[in-house]
Amino acid sequence: MESDGKLKSRLQELADREWDLDAIEDRCKNLMANGIPEKKWNRDALTINRMEILDRVQQRAEEYNYTLRNCAQSTALALMEEFGLGNLEIVQALSPFPGFGGTGWMCGAVTGSLIIFGLQFGSDDLLNEEGVRASIGITRQFMTRFEKEVGAVTCPQIQENLVFGQYMDPAASPENMKAFEQAKGFEKCSLVPGIGVRIAAEIMMDNL
Repeated sequence: MESDGKLKSRLQELADREWDLDAIEDRCKNLMANGIPEKKWNRDALTINRMEILDRVQQRAEEYNYTLRNCAQSTALALMEEFGLGNLEIVQALSPFPGFGGTGWMCGAVTGSLIIFGLQFGSDDLLNEEGVRASIGITRQFMTRFEKEVGAVTCPQIQENLVFGQYMDPAASPENMKAFEQAKGFEKCSLVPGIGVRIAAEIMMDNL
C-alpha cells in the first residue's frame, strides 16, 4: 500500500479539486455521439509516451467517476477511450457494478478493469481456452498489485481503511447517500479508479 501521507494528500487534492464539468460532459457527449475511437497500438509510441498515457488515463478515470457516479463505468471508460477498445454497450452493462451492485463487495475499479482485460486479452472464439488463460493470468497480476497499492479490494475495507475511516454504504438509504455526498464521497472515491486504471494501463502496455 502506498504511504498513508501520499494517499491522504491525494484524497485532499481530489476533495478540493475544481472539476471542469462542462469539459467532462462534452467528452462524454462526444463518445455517445461517435463511439469509442479506434486506435492502433504502436509499441514504440507507447514506450515513449508512457508517463503521459498513465497520467491521462488516471485523470480521466477520476473525472468520469466524479461525473458518472459509477466507479466501474469510469474505470472501463477511461481504459476503453485510451486504448480504443469496445463500445458503449459495455459501459452500459457495467451500470450495476459499483460495489458489486451496491452490496459492498468487489470495488468497481476492479470489475471495470477486469472487463477491459477480457476485451484485450480474451478471445471472441468461445472454444479458445488460451484466451481465457491469458486474461486470467493478466488479472492475477492486476489483483496482486491493486491490493498491494490500495490495501483491499472490497468497498467497506477501502472506505474504512483508506478513504473515510468508516464504511458509509451510500446505496443503503437516501440518508446514507446524502452523508456520502456531504463527505465528498464521489470526489474522494475517485482516487481508487485512478489507481486501478493506472495499474491496468501499465499491465496492458507491458503485455502487448
